[in-house]
Amino acid sequence: MRTSSRTCAMAAAIAVVAAVAGCQDSESANSNPKVLTYWASQQSPSVERDKEILKPELRKFTERTGIRVNLEVIPFTDLLNRILTATTSGKGPDLINLGNSWSPSLQATGALVEWDDALMAKIGGEDRFTPVSLQTGGAEGTTPTSVPLYSKVYQLYYNKKLFEQAGITKPPATWKDFAVTAKKLTKDTDNDGRTDQWGLGVRGQASTIAVHYAYILGSARGAEYFSGNRPAFDSDAAVEGIEQYLSWMGKDKIVNPSDAENADWADVYEAFAEDRIGMMLVQTLGRTLQDYDLTAEDYGVAPMPVNTGPGSKDVASFLGGTNAAILKSTDNMDGATELIKFLTSPQEQVTLNAAYGTIPPVKDAKGKAFETTEAKIARQTMASRAIPLPRVPQETQFETLIGNDVVNWLADTATGKQPTAKQISSALSDASAKVSAGG
Repeated sequence: MRTSSRTCAMAAAIAVVAAVAGCQDSESANSNPKVLTYWASQQSPSVERDKEILKPELRKFTERTGIRVNLEVIPFTDLLNRILTATTSGKGPDLINLGNSWSPSLQATGALVEWDDALMAKIGGEDRFTPVSLQTGGAEGTTPTSVPLYSKVYQLYYNKKLFEQAGITKPPATWKDFAVTAKKLTKDTDNDGRTDQWGLGVRGQASTIAVHYAYILGSARGAEYFSGNRPAFDSDAAVEGIEQYLSWMGKDKIVNPSDAENADWADVYEAFAEDRIGMMLVQTLGRTLQDYDLTAEDYGVAPMPVNTGPGSKDVASFLGGTNAAILKSTDNMDGATELIKFLTSPQEQVTLNAAYGTIPPVKDAKGKAFETTEAKIARQTMASRAIPLPRVPQETQFETLIGNDVVNWLADTATGKQPTAKQISSALSDASAKVSAGG
């Protein structure tokens, strides 16, 4: 029997998550026009904090429309499994949040409503959104099936005290300068013969973060990871980008080898707050560092450095963030559209993005929270230096395979066994073949 391309795409998406069958069945979409079920993704440090942020806003929506919202906040670690269960079973909520990089893979299931011009007009039209955020709504060349809610980009955070002690007067603007700056910050501060202050901290155990660095650094060198839907992971530029990341711990020795075991950003933030690292390369933090008793007097924010070698592109980040989508199984299409219109309205975009420390993807959301140096740099990056992750149905496979490889290579590097370019290229070629075969 011939298998349809839609079935293959859905199987590819399911293959990258663990044991979907082990998840609990979702409740059926309701048929009451005065009730909506909404799965929101966890954006803050706790599910309870998300509820504290969202429930007052959803009460405003109910007061204005008469539509009650059954809210469930789902941790990102569980969200894709839950969504896939809903899309394959035909049962689920009316609308969902999703990581914007998942959009093409989830779009390929055929379970999400398409945001054509007529539907987009009901929430104010696509001109309200930044162009790069709209690109995250689905695969290239298709009608999007999700709408941007919250955006993040990678930025350089630096410890002002350590910069001053090292005689560094400004953050590095190029990757070459970055390595030089980080080496100046890497020191044995107590003269016991061991380095105890490092130029950079990384979250080495996270495959998602590993693939982010690989993608950003490779893209800045001109790497293209897909030709159409055909994987092409093993270009020289892609290999060099991964080598650059590994070399920070390996050849350059500006990252503590123990960072290969860091499983959470909290490990990096604590080191930054305790003056054990001089720089971090992380997505927009907003209020996060306030939890570590840091203020603008303690740290600065700068754009990600640029690559200056042959074939370079001015890529500083991919556009990270969260989108909203409506499931075709809903019996309350009008209500679901109204809720997305509400969530993407200027006032709600200001309220929610300010609370989460993210950047509004809509142009008409303005407020003091987005007038900080950090927010201005983020918006500048979004406007001209951010790109989406690959907009293909196999994107989740790309993230999983490459991310896991880079995590393993960093662990090897921590033990003094940084892989060669040939070894990296061979493994990337194997990953391309696996994705091409649908594995």
